[in-house]
Amino acid sequence: MGTQTIARPKLGSTAVAVPRKRLITGEEFFRMPDMGSAELVAGEIVTQMPTGHPHGFIESMIAFFLTLFIREHKLGRVLTGEVGIYTQRNPDHIRAADVAFISHERLAQAQEEGFLDVAPELVVEIMSPANTWTEAQEKLAEYFAIDVKMVWIVDPQLEQVHVYRSPEQVKLLRKEDELTGEEILPGFTIPLTDIFDAE
Repeated sequence: MGTQTIARPKLGSTAVAVPRKRLITGEEFFRMPDMGSAELVAGEIVTQMPTGHPHGFIESMIAFFLTLFIREHKLGRVLTGEVGIYTQRNPDHIRAADVAFISHERLAQAQEEGFLDVAPELVVEIMSPANTWTEAQEKLAEYFAIDVKMVWIVDPQLEQVHVYRSPEQVKLLRKEDELTGEEILPGFTIPLTDIFDAE
């Protein structure tokens, strides 16, 4: 039997092909079966824990007062239920906002179904114990990059609201203060006690 020579790779010349993870588009994400709360970050699905009941209560109160005001003045729509908002394309980013307000003018530019592909004027994010301020800052940067005009970050534990007009421009409101819509929703005002108090 003849001998067989086995070629050995030279040191430093081996290359291992790492398969690239397939990125998901926003359209594919929208058509997927319900998987619970999740976001799309750079084309990859990031699941989220369900929120606790204090988070749900505050979300419902903010949406309630906003809806009363916006319907009375026929300004647009209030969106809830972790509404998906495109914040980047290729790869797609879709953030799930707790509450958002979008005017009739902007809504007329949005696609008829699927995630919101036009920036709302106002986004409300409610902090949960699992959230970090680093994550909140990442979302802020993405929201303002697509022309969101104002972001409220609500901290139920400290009973505070951070009102952002840009990632760098922020105003801190405490429980004894009033939350206003400024020029985004002129005339809207609500004492924070109406949001944080359960009764």
